[in-house]
Amino acid sequence: MIGFGLAGYSVIANDSVQTLGTWIASNREKFKWYTMWIAASLVMIGTLIYGWSTNGGDISFGRLDKIPFQEIQWYHALAPLALIALTQRGIPVSTSFLVLSAFASTFILEKMLIKSVIGYGLAAIVSYFLWLLISGVINEKDDIKEKNKPFWRTFQWFTTGFLWFTWLSHDVANIAVFLPRELSIVQLIGVILFFIIGLGFLFYKQGGKIQKIVLDKQNTKYVRSATMIDMVYALLLLYFKEMNNIPMSTTWVFVGLLCGRELALNTGLTKKGNIKQVFPIVAKDFLKLFIGLTVSVTIVLLIHFLN
Repeated sequence: MIGFGLAGYSVIANDSVQTLGTWIASNREKFKWYTMWIAASLVMIGTLIYGWSTNGGDISFGRLDKIPFQEIQWYHALAPLALIALTQRGIPVSTSFLVLSAFASTFILEKMLIKSVIGYGLAAIVSYFLWLLISGVINEKDDIKEKNKPFWRTFQWFTTGFLWFTWLSHDVANIAVFLPRELSIVQLIGVILFFIIGLGFLFYKQGGKIQKIVLDKQNTKYVRSATMIDMVYALLLLYFKEMNNIPMSTTWVFVGLLCGRELALNTGLTKKGNIKQVFPIVAKDFLKLFIGLTVSVTIVLLIHFLN
């Protein structure tokens, strides 16, 4: 239960920026934090119940099929503890590497790393060319016409709900790894209540320090930009979800998407390009990913040594 609690808090706090970050950034001045909290909680409840009922009591959506349940030891808590510490520094760590790898074999770890690197590269390439096209049609800095604002606001909420569902089907495994593979109805209710409380704290803090990853990027506080980012990210996650059941780092996919978009906006909106301005931002995000991966591998090796 201690491991589950630490993993649950750390995963919610660190990975919130991927799914809810742009939504929070573009709606925090329009809606009360508890309104968004209730909406996100309803989608989360529906997702967990759906996964539990269609996978024989397993809320991980089959992501743990290749990682059998094992007796939890004290050193398994090192991973979520490190994740909490890195989150407080605003570092976007891969929770899949840090948490799941503590339970997985080196073979599965290698598969996770390969899939995550592919995810980062594909997300960067897709978002780069997509935003080159988008920037040629619209300027995301231009305000939306008043008559179109209700459409974009409504579309964003539906898009965020779809993304939140898709992300949960990937990353809830990072928390469920501390639980039995088949949960009873009482255990499911306990997990749901824990998530609701964690989400409430997240929205009250408006995403926390990790939210700066989103706020540093251009126009992410605008509803149209946030909606397009969320839609592309959700479709990418859906593609990798259907590819196979090997867990992957959704953080790498998200950062790759933002980096590709940032490169496109700084080379497509200006004739001469502005690559010197965007390079420090992209390099800083990639450095944080590398730091997170290094810490993850170190802890995993330590755990396997203790084991």
